[in-house]
Amino acid sequence: MELTIGTPALLFSTVSLLMIAFTNRFLALASLIRDLHLKYKTEEEKENIVAQIIGLQRRIRIVRNIQIIAISSLLLSAVCMLLIFVGRELAAKWMFGGALMLQIAALTLSVREITLSMNALKLELSDMAELIAPEPSYRRRKNK
Repeated sequence: MELTIGTPALLFSTVSLLMIAFTNRFLALASLIRDLHLKYKTEEEKENIVAQIIGLQRRIRIVRNIQIIAISSLLLSAVCMLLIFVGRELAAKWMFGGALMLQIAALTLSVREITLSMNALKLELSDMAELIAPEPSYRRRKNK
């Protein structure tokens, strides 16, 4: 496989989109934590709020790790381009492979964060579960 200077540059747009998305995600999570902290000070029922804050803290750490990994991928892509420029093709291939692996790791962590986000929504709506849960099909037939 021959690497050209444009090959690692393809990762720049992907990493940029990841960074924008997860910077926004980070800011939204930080805002939610602040809001829940204020709610914690005034509410009587604190257990649900604490559980939500713990989940948000876990998610914010994952988002931070995604950002660090994505930046590392970008750095390896830039080093790869430099190595191609100076004629060190084998080293450039290793750098590009490393950049791709970091990109895969960031995307995998992204899936984990989305899963935690869904769990947080379930926790938030847990007090409404009986109102919004779909009715089992046997009950619908029985009532007809």
